[in-house]
Amino acid sequence: MEHPILFISLILDKMGLTVPHTIVGHTLMEKLCVPYMTYTWLVMAFLIIVPKLTMGKMEIVPGKGQNFWEAVLSYLMETFEENLGKKGAVMLFPMMATFALYIIIGNMIGLIPGFMSPTSNWNITLAMTLIVWVTHHVLGFKNHGANYYKHFIGPIPIMAPFMFMLEVISNFARILSLSMRLFGNIVAKEILLAVLFMLAGAYFAPLPILCLGVLVSLVQAAVFVLLSVSYCAGAMEDAH
Repeated sequence: MEHPILFISLILDKMGLTVPHTIVGHTLMEKLCVPYMTYTWLVMAFLIIVPKLTMGKMEIVPGKGQNFWEAVLSYLMETFEENLGKKGAVMLFPMMATFALYIIIGNMIGLIPGFMSPTSNWNITLAMTLIVWVTHHVLGFKNHGANYYKHFIGPIPIMAPFMFMLEVISNFARILSLSMRLFGNIVAKEILLAVLFMLAGAYFAPLPILCLGVLVSLVQAAVFVLLSVSYCAGAMEDAH
């Protein structure tokens, strides 16, 4: 959900660029400038520029900025190693850590009036989910080859056809559940904040919901990433 006045849309208008009047837009430029795309680029720019500015040159004795980012990345690596092992964590760390940081910043930027969370649009959450879904099957085939099918048939031969259908349905349901969970929670946060700002003013009344919004942003990022990691770990382990 978009706020009534979007900060980047005002900038685009001042620059003479196309500002879409619908959620999708009609021309190619309008589609490139839809809010969920422009705020995605804003989050990407934040994740590129801010670490560069706060870390500066890497030092043997780290400063505060380098300490912060090392702590964040070390925590993520330890979390991934618990589920994927050392080798799997190293392999998937770039993708999963990027998802984690992008989702956290993307969720929380919508708490600022005039901004929106790109993750409140299903196009974004679905795209990330499809990347995870394809990746975990690629890892399954990479680690097990043709024997990857054993993950879908279960341990009882007579139940194999039923289990196969059940597992296929369950596997495709991951696309819907993983993308809709993040999308739905962030949209609910955006709608609730918009209603409170309109009804109760922009000062102290919405403050508890803003605090709750921070918690929701962190929890939903953790849920998305941990489920993604568990899917990849399940695809790489031996079938039982």
